[in-house]
Order: sequence, then structure tokens, then C-alpha cells
Amino acid sequence: MKKRQQRHDVIRDIVRECNVRTQRDLACQLQSAGYECTQATISRDIMDMGLVKSREGFYVLPEEVRLQRMVSELVEEVHVAGNLVVVKTYSGGAAGVSAALDKASLRGALGTVAGDNTIMIAATDADAAIEVERAIDRLRRR
Repeated sequence: MKKRQQRHDVIRDIVRECNVRTQRDLACQLQSAGYECTQATISRDIMDMGLVKSREGFYVLPEEVRLQRMVSELVEEVHVAGNLVVVKTYSGGAAGVSAALDKASLRGALGTVAGDNTIMIAATDADAAIEVERAIDRLRRR
């Protein structure tokens, strides 16, 4: 079970960082990460994780479909200050975006605090904050 969970964590990272169109693409990425998987294992992982195809034909995490929609519609600005990421939304949008960010479990993000139109994300360190900012910016531009 532990190996499966570790593989799922690696798949999450791959799907977030790369444009994976096919199971073969995912198999190649997993192999590069040190995981030898059969097509059946990858197919089962995709189903277990609930991966879906985006309009562009790439695999995406189900929690990120909602997050992407919310971020692209509601987020105005993203800034880094040390290990904090400050996200400005349209009025009333912070709570929903914050909940979606928490559910997406972005790597390096410890948690969020939301007001009416501002979200503060605590990251593990300054480098992680930059990665969180980049992830949110990627979601804004999709």
C-alpha cells in the first residue's frame, strides 16, 4: 500500500508539472522517476485517482479542475513575501478559492487563511512559496 501511495504522489507531481496526454507518456515519466509500471497498473492508478482529461487533452487532477476554474475566474494577483503567498481575488472570492487551494494540497503549501478578497498561504519556506505562486499563476493562465 505504501508503494502505491508513493506512486500516486509521484503521479500527482507529474500531472501538475508536465503535459501528460497518454498512459504511455505517464509510464515514461514514471520510469524516469524510478517506477516500473505496467499499463494495467497505470490505468488502475488513473481510475483510482480520478484523473480526467482537460479540454486540451492533458490529464488533470479532479481537484484541480475546480481549482483552475475558480482561480482563472476569481484571482486578480499573486505575490510572494518570504514564505507567504498573498493572493488577491475579486470581492467575496477568497473563501472559495482558499478552500479549493487547501483541497488541492499544493506541494509546499501548509495552509491558507482567507478574508473577503485576500488569501494568505503559509509555505514551508521561501522556495516553496515561489513554487506555490508559480502553480497558481499556471492555473490562472490555462
